[in-house]
Amino acid sequence: MNRRPTLLAALTLTAAAALTLSACGSDDSSKSKDNDKIAGADAGAGNASASESAPQAAGRPKIKLPSDLTMTFEGGKTGDAVKDAVLADNAERMRSVNAAIAGTDPKAEALNFYNTGRALEAAAVWVEKFKKANLGITGTIRYYDRTVTVDGGKVASVLFCADESKGYAKDLKTNKPKVTTPSDEDFILYNTRLEKNGNGVWQTTRIVSTAGAKQCLK
Repeated sequence: MNRRPTLLAALTLTAAAALTLSACGSDDSSKSKDNDKIAGADAGAGNASASESAPQAAGRPKIKLPSDLTMTFEGGKTGDAVKDAVLADNAERMRSVNAAIAGTDPKAEALNFYNTGRALEAAAVWVEKFKKANLGITGTIRYYDRTVTVDGGKVASVLFCADESKGYAKDLKTNKPKVTTPSDEDFILYNTRLEKNGNGVWQTTRIVSTAGAKQCLK
């Protein structure tokens, strides 16, 4: 029952690389040697790619990422309005964590907006680890095979893969990425639970992940 010991040790040594960069500290665990795990969901299609999120509805924080970080999300349109809303807020949740790590959201407004409960606690701890190690985040991260299941209109789960082989921790003193050799461990399976709050936002309440998941190795 491990929680990213490899990356956490690397953070301590200020030698972290791409491994689970946007994982944000899973709040549950399984038998994966570096990460955690849960189960899956139902399908979607479409693409979204940007270093800055799309314009948000009133009250939603606009998430800006640094110019040297790109996050690409595949499978954003299913034809079902509710599922599409879940996928959109899932993507914003992932952006919010990396924006907090990168320092483009120093007050963590988006982090608090798109996370709650155990997911928020875990994300805050994860961001703090980067801060203490004086590390940021750079490169390109691709999210794909994003599938969503909605239960009763107010609870949903999103299962998705991430290719983090071109995403790296960055030494903030030198502004240089800590590039490492890509491996299967850079392909991460994520499973998140989301709940719709009173303002209509699908907040992530739990997130767990598995590094090197076979279904993500493509």
